[in-house]
Amino acid sequence: MEEQSPLFVGFTEEEVASLLGCLGTVERQYRKGETILSEGEPAAYLGVVRRGMALIGCDDVWGNHTVLGSAPPGAVFAEAYACLPGEPLLITVTAAEDTAVLLLPVARVLMPCVNACALHTRLLRNLLAVSAQRSLALSRRILHTSAKSIRGRLCSYFSECAKRQGSGTITVPYSRQQLADYLGVDRSALSNELSKMQREGLIRYHRNTFELENLP
Repeated sequence: MEEQSPLFVGFTEEEVASLLGCLGTVERQYRKGETILSEGEPAAYLGVVRRGMALIGCDDVWGNHTVLGSAPPGAVFAEAYACLPGEPLLITVTAAEDTAVLLLPVARVLMPCVNACALHTRLLRNLLAVSAQRSLALSRRILHTSAKSIRGRLCSYFSECAKRQGSGTITVPYSRQQLADYLGVDRSALSNELSKMQREGLIRYHRNTFELENLP
């Protein structure tokens, strides 16, 4: 599974095992709803999801939660903090379901390794690519939430999903509450708007699968 992660692109299974051992990587299991990394804590690890799903979000001082993204198997989270060891986390990472993760000590990620320096160099190159992808993902979320209406935000998000999945029938990785948090809207208002769009023949949906109608 690890070699399927973008953090280990170009690595063999044996190279991944060697690198993880050198870094002092630990694997931990989390139940649904458990916190993996907490906002405000010093950044000690970056993570790779082995199994399950992690949600990345943040809370304001009033307790309002915003979903910034999700991390399926193979995905990396908290990678930006790998370049700033000890920096307090601005995010909270929680398990969306029973989840297993690999936690890589950020200080060791940046430290040259006399035993496997070539592997370390490749890891850092991949880490830079992962960080760039995360930046693009956050830019896409800003694009989706720039629309003033809930329908505008949904259409922007559905359009991006359709382009990325190459189909007018799309599957989203979020529950209704998580999708509402991601788009920055109220869950009831989101559900009402989805029902309206279905009645108007714009979409059809069942759970997390949406079929976009009247596409060119």
